[in-house]
Amino acid sequence: MTSDAEAYLKDFHQRRVGTTRRAFATYAARSAQAEYLSSYHALAERVPNDAMPRTIVDLACGDGPLLEILNDRGNSATKLIGIDISNGELAAARAVLSPNVRLINERAQALSLETGSADYVLSHMALMLMDDIEQVMGEIHRVLRKGGKFVAIVGRAFLLGEVGEVFLNVFRPIGKAHLAQIRFGDSRTRSEDGWRELLQHGFSDITFEDIDVDWLPTPEQLWQSMLETYDTDRMPEAGREQFKRELLTAVTPMQREDGKLKTGWALRLVHASAE
Repeated sequence: MTSDAEAYLKDFHQRRVGTTRRAFATYAARSAQAEYLSSYHALAERVPNDAMPRTIVDLACGDGPLLEILNDRGNSATKLIGIDISNGELAAARAVLSPNVRLINERAQALSLETGSADYVLSHMALMLMDDIEQVMGEIHRVLRKGGKFVAIVGRAFLLGEVGEVFLNVFRPIGKAHLAQIRFGDSRTRSEDGWRELLQHGFSDITFEDIDVDWLPTPEQLWQSMLETYDTDRMPEAGREQFKRELLTAVTPMQREDGKLKTGWALRLVHASAE
């Protein structure tokens, strides 16, 4: 049976196609090890850019920004496959991607791909939302060849810095009063120890890289981005109006001289090899 969380996510991404692209595709990302054009590029750079034949799966591909980056490399021997549960996101992806990119509408918990058929399984900001994560990881391991690579970007913290602290202080009481409880994903996907547990069977060479995405929105831009988050979307109108009023009141004094707020998103890159 489809859970309340999965049903909601399918509905949200049908109504708000391209949300994840809008949040992450245009902002530079950085870590202690490297700088990236975006968090999508951080994933793409884990795949060698050469003429070797490879099959790359983008799990929960959305409207296709990662697949675009990989396809634009022009490596004709690379086979790209995008998988997503949202028909709306896949339709948007089909409109911008090469016909050579294969797109599949199915759940990550039951992939139709052949065993050992993929060299890379990549995923951007999705695994921490999925039901039955152990089943998902089992499917990822099944479709990877021995020595194949699993690489994912997941959330580490929502908003960086003082803006993040203020956001939580405002949001928590409003969310408690107005939001029905829906459990998104497995808590193990939110920590390194949790990922080590999830990857302990069938994977080796597990590494992590903390990545920050810098963002300088105006207060109004910050609010517009909140409208494309699951929690704000689920709020009744009265709760949403209260959230907007209190959040803007709290962050407006934090503006820099140029009117912008200094914040961003904290992400984690997870990398492992299939045994």
